Amino acid sequence: MTSAPDAPEQGFRLSQLIYDTRYRSLTIQVVVFILVMGGAAWLVDNVIQNLNDLGKDFNFSFLGQRAGYDIGNATIPYNNDMSHGRALLVGLINTLWVSFLGCVAATIIGIFVGVLRLSKNWLVARLMTVYVEVFRNIPVLLWILVAIALLTDVAPSPNAYKVNQQTGEAQASMLLDSVAFTNRYTAIPSVHFDRSLGSLDTALAPISLNFLALVIVLIGSIWVNKRMLTHAAKVQESTGVRPTMWWKSALVLIAPVVILAIALGINPEEPQIKGFNFVGGTNVSNSFVALWLGLSLYTAAFIAEIVRAGILAISKGQTEAAFALGLRANRTMSLVILPQALRVIIPPLISQYLNLTKNSSLAIAVGYLELRGTLGGITLNQTGRELEAITLMMLIYLAISLSISGVMNVYNNRVKLKER
Repeated sequence: MTSAPDAPEQGFRLSQLIYDTRYRSLTIQVVVFILVMGGAAWLVDNVIQNLNDLGKDFNFSFLGQRAGYDIGNATIPYNNDMSHGRALLVGLINTLWVSFLGCVAATIIGIFVGVLRLSKNWLVARLMTVYVEVFRNIPVLLWILVAIALLTDVAPSPNAYKVNQQTGEAQASMLLDSVAFTNRYTAIPSVHFDRSLGSLDTALAPISLNFLALVIVLIGSIWVNKRMLTHAAKVQESTGVRPTMWWKSALVLIAPVVILAIALGINPEEPQIKGFNFVGGTNVSNSFVALWLGLSLYTAAFIAEIVRAGILAISKGQTEAAFALGLRANRTMSLVILPQALRVIIPPLISQYLNLTKNSSLAIAVGYLELRGTLGGITLNQTGRELEAITLMMLIYLAISLSISGVMNVYNNRVKLKER
């Protein structure tokens, strides 16, 4: 019995790039890439021609020129004789600092409010609902302006904290006897050390070796605590009984830092009113406090809803099983529900961190000079380098956003459900 011979293989034909499904997707991608690159090249060429017509070029040499303006909230050494590049760095650090503090505060408030919104107490749940609905439905800029208005127009002057020698009382009292809100600044305690290990000079700013030592000890304590918890988990898997770890973790995390701080002679210094101003402690500008409060309270309302949705996404059977094992409600929430809810919470939480960081550019409304106020404001106006300043600012915000996304995605991969 004979069989028909196989059909001869045909060579590659150009028509296959369109009609053959094996090559069509690749063809479309190449065409789109060429069109996008062509459009970008046209745009760049058009910009260069327009700059040439105006007698301008595209360079960043202006960053080395003298800035000539002061920054009242500089977190690193700076004066007006320094360059625009240094002013850019000060603005960048201010942006990162207020964004970091805002993310921390918003996360704490958001988790607290999100959990309380699920409370069985009718009054507590409704109060938290009012907070969420009010703050998230009013633009963040208005909350920042409300905060600066309260601090500037409602807060007393520093002189109001002076004690009257006749009555022994002051017109205004400090919060917790250590924080004073005034119409010019907010006075908070600061920390000093009686014994100094010196400082490490860097290109940015001198770094206190005392602070560096505390950070190293804290990181070491966290690493040791993680090893202890890993060992406790192995013991639990092998014996079924988990060792008591809370006091050991507290001892490892707190004791080394406290001992080192005492050895260095830590000395908290609270603000004291003398004359017409506070001395001692640290005076924080109201523009920074208003920006931080506005961003934190606004973003916390969104995080609260994310947390609530994450908790509701967990099956009620998990709670019932925890109660059946004898766990109390607070332990069930912290050990069973929230760890599982993180898989739902983390992805939208990343977006809120990014929004808070980008919304920090609204600081210009209250006079806090961050990246938008320095590079995208005064530097741009003084040098006339609009294109360079805006392009650089966009690239910096892009780098910050991608960095936040990358770090949070790494954490998200660690807590997500591992499938087999």
